Amino acid sequence: MAASTGLAKARNVRVEKDSLGELTVPADAYYGVQTARAVANFPVSGLRAHPALILSYVHMKRAAAVVNRELGMLDKPRSEAIVKTCDWILAEAEQARRPLTECPDGYDRHGTILAQFVLDAYQAGAGTSFNMNSNEVIANLANERFGPTPADKKRGSYTFVNPNDHVNMAQSTNDTMPTAIRLSNLILLPALLASLDLMIAEFAAKGRAFKSIITTGRTHLQDATPITLGQVFTAYADCLKKARTRLVAAGRLLQVIGLGGTAVGTGMNSDPRFAKAVAAQLGKQLGLSITSAPNIIEMHNSMADPLAFSAALRGLSADLTRIANDLRLMSSGPTSGIGEINLPPVQPGSSIMPGKVNPVMLEMFNMLNYQVLGLDSAILGCSYSGQFQLNVMMPMIAFDLLHMQMILSNSIRLVAERCIRGITANRKQCRQYFEASMGLATVLNPLIGYSAAAEIVKRAVKQGTPIMDELRSARRPDGTPVLSEKEMQEVFKPERLTKPGSLKKK
Repeated sequence: MAASTGLAKARNVRVEKDSLGELTVPADAYYGVQTARAVANFPVSGLRAHPALILSYVHMKRAAAVVNRELGMLDKPRSEAIVKTCDWILAEAEQARRPLTECPDGYDRHGTILAQFVLDAYQAGAGTSFNMNSNEVIANLANERFGPTPADKKRGSYTFVNPNDHVNMAQSTNDTMPTAIRLSNLILLPALLASLDLMIAEFAAKGRAFKSIITTGRTHLQDATPITLGQVFTAYADCLKKARTRLVAAGRLLQVIGLGGTAVGTGMNSDPRFAKAVAAQLGKQLGLSITSAPNIIEMHNSMADPLAFSAALRGLSADLTRIANDLRLMSSGPTSGIGEINLPPVQPGSSIMPGKVNPVMLEMFNMLNYQVLGLDSAILGCSYSGQFQLNVMMPMIAFDLLHMQMILSNSIRLVAERCIRGITANRKQCRQYFEASMGLATVLNPLIGYSAAAEIVKRAVKQGTPIMDELRSARRPDGTPVLSEKEMQEVFKPERLTKPGSLKKK
């Protein structure tokens, strides 16, 4: 830690004691013995908690200190020490914010208090170690900055703020972790929605720009009836608008919390007024509509609401994957693929083939969305693996949900800016697909009947000629053309073929 933190000792370790005995802790660490045990037990992945989870815990500890003082459970000096310490952590975290190009999670942890949250993403069930990491850091900071009172010293006590007795008052891991899962995802949600809004706007803009470009639709990867490129891109925008609506609805479920339930949801060791009061205080601190659950016991053992939020992210990823696949196919080529659109070149595509440019932003996007789908499956497994009054798989749910949100938020914005915004249309190629499509025969059904239209398609496929050419040569039994040239031009107007309408049979 920086010299200003002031905990550095002459030796490089200090000795702390808990119910299991003594253990050495790094001298400059703000965390304590329980965190140190977890660090030793779980050197698994090197993955650390997302800063949003850390900040959620800091907000909870702050709100609890405020409410416990108001309820007469915590004295004013200790309450103020905890509140001011939490405010300092939140302020330092704000200063540690960094652009995406520097830190994908938006924070530079090096040399900041965020670096004191050292636990691996894979840790003891329920998140007890993470809760204690938070309690210990806040308590040690409060003791350093405010110190024991003269009365404490007179009694021989030099621990002003205790991690368990004061910072964790009226709380348990079992109600703080499910609450933190909810709050942290609400903290990240605005950034994801902003990225999604940007992508929606870019697709909508392309829909307007391409509204007059006719091409062929495709079903079963085969030619279908005509469609405009504008309609294709507008459908992408509207699809994502619906995904956004589902996300917002799932986010509302997370605004109901169970803080104050303590160990099993009954609220033992908390004031009866604590749960509602702390929810209101958290809402005030975060600027959100936070309410206390009517049945907190249910909030401890059910992860249905986080799972619903994960499902909304999964639905978004499923649509994003489909759209990315479409764009890759539509841009394939440039000489041997579909080639209806051009993607902006952002980097060379080959180390051996000069001039090759690949759809790299969309390739990244596909991989990322497959990861999201996998994380959702993991969250599903964790959600039904809780037993009785607690789901002990919460640390993984917390990490995976926040990771899903972070990578979606970052990638959606990057793809919108570096790919969709620069897409151009190959008008000539689109027109050729329109004129050559077998799907054009569909418009003949009400005019000459399905069977007669099918015969024209068969000849066109066999001869390799456009439908319109075969139609021109088609004759009635009396030798007259099936359709005159004027009728053909009227029937095959692009604007007529891409919206509802009726044709009268001759």
